[in-house]
Amino acid sequence: MKKAILLPRKFILGRGVISEVGTYTAMLGKKAVVMWGTKTKAAVGEAVLASLKTAGVEYTDVHFNGECTKEEANRIAGIAKGYNVVVGLGGGKAIDTAKAAAIFANLPHIIIPTIASNDSPTSACSVWYNNEGVCTGFDLWPANPDYILVDPEVIANAPLRYLVAGIGDAMATWFEAEASFASRAVTCAGGVPTMTAMAMAKLCYETLKEYGLAAIEDVKVHAVTPALEKVVEANVLLSGVGWESGGLATAHVLGNGLPSLAETHGYLHGEKVSFGVMTQLCLDDSLPTALVEETAEFLAKAGLPVCFADINIDKVSGERLRDWAKANVGDGSFVHNHNFKVSALDLYDAMVAADALGKKVKAALGA
Repeated sequence: MKKAILLPRKFILGRGVISEVGTYTAMLGKKAVVMWGTKTKAAVGEAVLASLKTAGVEYTDVHFNGECTKEEANRIAGIAKGYNVVVGLGGGKAIDTAKAAAIFANLPHIIIPTIASNDSPTSACSVWYNNEGVCTGFDLWPANPDYILVDPEVIANAPLRYLVAGIGDAMATWFEAEASFASRAVTCAGGVPTMTAMAMAKLCYETLKEYGLAAIEDVKVHAVTPALEKVVEANVLLSGVGWESGGLATAHVLGNGLPSLAETHGYLHGEKVSFGVMTQLCLDDSLPTALVEETAEFLAKAGLPVCFADINIDKVSGERLRDWAKANVGDGSFVHNHNFKVSALDLYDAMVAADALGKKVKAALGA
């Protein structure tokens, strides 16, 4: 049985590393394409460009158009001709676009997340969307990003919602890895999960449970603390390696599939994954009741979606949800990474049960 794991070449986490971009970029090349959106450039542009100049790195400044489409990645790859490194900054869609552009241009790349809303920075994968924001699939790349730089001070000064969404995304990692390991599903790394990937997935869960709520409070006052740094590492590195080399299951069927319901378009990926976690908890009968209830309570305390109303699908008819479930259990669906069969009706019933559990937990918390 073949086992496999994918890992980035270098991961650096620390206050002030945003001002060291030039140093790390120069290790890979002296002519860089710097890709980011308007908000990201406003937040960190001065420090990044000053660092590149100090390191003697020539650069061209490329605006990201907002959606991770193949057209956008090809546009940026075309600009990258004549350069020798791509530096991608921003959130998940910007980062996935930068990774794809670098692969298309056959260039090394540095990824700098300015929010910790998901685990895309470490992965050798780009998730594609259309211009309406609907997920259309994903591509796996030969290797992970060369360098990943994460400055917790930048994360602490970003909107809190992004960190919370990242926790929702990362909370799925261990549950999905356990499901994939039990069925010996082949992961995006190209083999069944290794011990290392499984250990990282479990550490991700344990870190979030112990430090997640404290980190949320710290970001409310824009403080960089050990709790925040641990949670950022969990959201970005542990979850990134954990999902890619540990496997996916039902939680990400919802995370990736719910955008097809227009009612969910105002919600972040990790927020939709959070309700996916709730659904998987209600689908898998191997999970102890205490673990299910503790996890649901944690998600609710963190302010993450735990019921239909939290992702604006409480008014969606049962017929539409059953149709959605049917469309998301076909060949290639991650629901088949469980070691038991999952039908469309099973998935729908688990969503309904998750909605009921979420309502119960929120009522008990007075939320």
